Amino acid sequence: MPAKLSVVIPTYNEHLNIANCLESLLKQSKKAEEIIVVDDGSTDTTTKIVTQYPVRLLKSEHKGPGVSRNLGASKANGDILVFVDADMTFDKNFLKYLTRPIASGKSKGVFNAKEFVSNFENPLARCWNINNGLAGKRRMNLRSQEDTEDFRAILNSEFTKVGGFDNTGYTDSRTLVKKLGYRPQIEKRAVSYHANPETYTEVFHQARWIGKRNTKFGLFGKLCNILRYSLPISLVTGFIKSVRHQCLEFIPFKVVYDFGYLIGMISSIIGSDLNK
Repeated sequence: MPAKLSVVIPTYNEHLNIANCLESLLKQSKKAEEIIVVDDGSTDTTTKIVTQYPVRLLKSEHKGPGVSRNLGASKANGDILVFVDADMTFDKNFLKYLTRPIASGKSKGVFNAKEFVSNFENPLARCWNINNGLAGKRRMNLRSQEDTEDFRAILNSEFTKVGGFDNTGYTDSRTLVKKLGYRPQIEKRAVSYHANPETYTEVFHQARWIGKRNTKFGLFGKLCNILRYSLPISLVTGFIKSVRHQCLEFIPFKVVYDFGYLIGMISSIIGSDLNK
């Protein structure tokens, strides 16, 4: 019997993206048994849009995507769980290629290596890639692919036996590896597209969320980052990279990004919720 697929999508104020995501999933050559959208307390029209599509909608308080993913997985009926974001779209064969290694018994969990920026024509979306050392349209470099701890799809039984994702904020999707004892297999044929932040407001909020994550050296690392993300360093780094990449927009982008990251980092030090 063919393996059944359950796609889980956490959402929070994704009214600009969720329709494209759902339409892309509904046009897949390999259909999912169910698509579960878990709304994390949106205050916009996200849930109203979702109700227009043949998918399951679950609602929860605003506790972060990790909690939403776990809630969706707990209600899923599929043998294979697929976790995607609301600002993603997909090649028509994405689900077929992504889940084939699991369905055939060759793997317990996979991640797709071919992920590209869907809004690369936007200057700030390009700046986001430059800031991450990715001048092209790819969302991940080759080294990161081999070291990834993200599971895009996994056996439901494997996910359930370790209790799902830990609620760690930005890094929640990377918390399965330590509990499972293995990394996801890289699937190179499954192609997805991901939207980078394309307004300064989006850049600030995303950077603030990233800034709340745990650093390698704990509190000491965060204190060191206060200098690294300070305004003088931001301006110097922004200018150098703007010249190197011939992208003047990178200077204000870097200032906004680093300020958001700094605010997130300071708020995490004083005990703010990592997931919001």
